[in-house]
Amino acid sequence: MSSLPASHAGGITATQKSALTLLASLFFMWGFITVINNTLLPHLRSVFDLTYTQTTWIESVWFIAYFFASIPSAKLIERIGYKYSMVVGLLIMAVGALLMIPAARIPSYGVVLTALFIIAAGITLLQVAANPYVAVIGPPESASSRLNLVQAFNSMGTTLAPLFGGYLILSRSASGNVEGGAAALTMEQRLADAQSVQLPYLIVAMVLVVLAIVIARYKLPDLDAATRRVDAEERKKHSLWQHRNLLLGIPAIFIYLIAEIGVSNLFINFVSAPEIGNMSHAQASNYLFLLWGGMMVGRFVGSHLMRSFSAENVLAWASIGAFVVMMITVLASGKLAMWSLISVGLFHSIMFPTIFTLGIRGLGPLTEEGSGLLIMAIAGGALVVVQGRLADMFGLQASFLLTAVCELYVLFYALWGCKVTAAEPEQQLTAAAER
Repeated sequence: MSSLPASHAGGITATQKSALTLLASLFFMWGFITVINNTLLPHLRSVFDLTYTQTTWIESVWFIAYFFASIPSAKLIERIGYKYSMVVGLLIMAVGALLMIPAARIPSYGVVLTALFIIAAGITLLQVAANPYVAVIGPPESASSRLNLVQAFNSMGTTLAPLFGGYLILSRSASGNVEGGAAALTMEQRLADAQSVQLPYLIVAMVLVVLAIVIARYKLPDLDAATRRVDAEERKKHSLWQHRNLLLGIPAIFIYLIAEIGVSNLFINFVSAPEIGNMSHAQASNYLFLLWGGMMVGRFVGSHLMRSFSAENVLAWASIGAFVVMMITVLASGKLAMWSLISVGLFHSIMFPTIFTLGIRGLGPLTEEGSGLLIMAIAGGALVVVQGRLADMFGLQASFLLTAVCELYVLFYALWGCKVTAAEPEQQLTAAAER
């Protein structure tokens, strides 16, 4: 992967910049794997004849892993350091990807859920390590810009994944090539379609193992022990309850994930519907490429804007834009509704990294603990099952009203909730080569 742009170095050293470049490859891979799910879900819905509620449960299991794996991940980082935690995370992901092969051969809905949970647990370990690392490795005033930049490489992975999944999964299956997105499959077709996921996940597992080997051999700078674990007596002098920006930032990430995951998971079903795009799932996956491409572009643009405007102001305008386009998605039809849903990716782009950095702003020695809680809040994506239930009850298009409501909370956080109420003394974070 190419080096990060010099214009966005943000005052970091050459060694730190090299580390961020390698981290960008991790952001790319977990974004890529996460969005393969978006092409996998409509495929599995046809294979296992699932309702929308059952389909979104697949993604809910993925995000439940964030809730259960975040704290163990933080403990593991304390024991073995950031570098080897990333290696372990990649290998866990590879195990989960390989488990998708027997899941497809059986085929088994339960084994699929287990495999996805394992992959997500590995990604959680990477997230707990990488997001706070990027936020604190350079000057605090450029943290939002820096994390948005590296998250743009995550969006690059999410942009390419629909093309990969659409070609190797949807276009090679009977259910993926039916106009209007609805397929009534014979048992033989279901078995054949289930097995079409084997090659993509085998390729993913191989790439993950190679990346784990590269990182294991790389001399990655690591936050030293003093920055990872504050003395117990010193820690007692501080309280997370004094920090409104963190306490309201946790539900902000939780609620934002409901919006982002709801859009991406139900996107292919929505776009392929006869009254919207009237196309096959394979064709709709190409438009999912545009949704995630908008997030990639938005993060690069957002990283640049935050050098001239405050992060909270950029976040406020993004939330207003997202609310407007989601209301158009709910009320319009045909191509207008389709393109308005695609455009929400541009506004969603800067939300997660910006909320994250605003949430840990001013925490000082509490930064690591606050970061872990913010990563745990990613479990909010599990509540996409609520939108699935709304889609079954009131229709898929009407269910996007939930997304619009989520955008309003993000606006509230940007305008008021992110204000720092009790800044701690700045934590002096240095980098030392991990041995």
